[in-house]
Amino acid sequence: GRAGRGDGRWKERGQCLNRKVRARGMRNMVATRAKKRATAAKSAGNEIRRITCGLVMAKAHAAANTASVFDIVQAITENNWDHIFIVDAEGVPMGRIHAVDVLKIIARKSVNRNVAWMHATPATQLIFMPPLSVRTSTPLLKAGALMLVHDLNQLPVVDDDGTLLGVVSHSTMSRHLPRFLL
Repeated sequence: GRAGRGDGRWKERGQCLNRKVRARGMRNMVATRAKKRATAAKSAGNEIRRITCGLVMAKAHAAANTASVFDIVQAITENNWDHIFIVDAEGVPMGRIHAVDVLKIIARKSVNRNVAWMHATPATQLIFMPPLSVRTSTPLLKAGALMLVHDLNQLPVVDDDGTLLGVVSHSTMSRHLPRFLL
């Protein structure tokens, strides 16, 4: 009869053929899985880039530029804030005052620590430099990069006119970005 049919060689050849076919199929499955992972990663990358500061910003703590140092100290202590933005009459941020900076100024020996001094001194004197800000349309990733580069823990979010609308911070980043990183 036919060679190899009854002596087991045919079965070996068939298994060998099946292994080759399976190996090709496995390669396709692995390639398909890799493509799916790459597509999912690309999709997550696009999704993360669509998160803007305007979508995730928190309420900003602000005081008018007419506020005194006393007003700022009172607002920070009563509300348990660590910072406050000083805004002009149009709501445009002029600067940010951190609670630690206020304490440092009050603690200096050269400053008269009485309450009258705090009432008489405008809060704008506590501003050391104008704030770096982002727009509502700024991607959250870009705001995070700005915070890292400039060693900031928060950024004011402004509209197209420069009016303060909110704030993004490290906590904003930690609430919205981990799902894309894990």
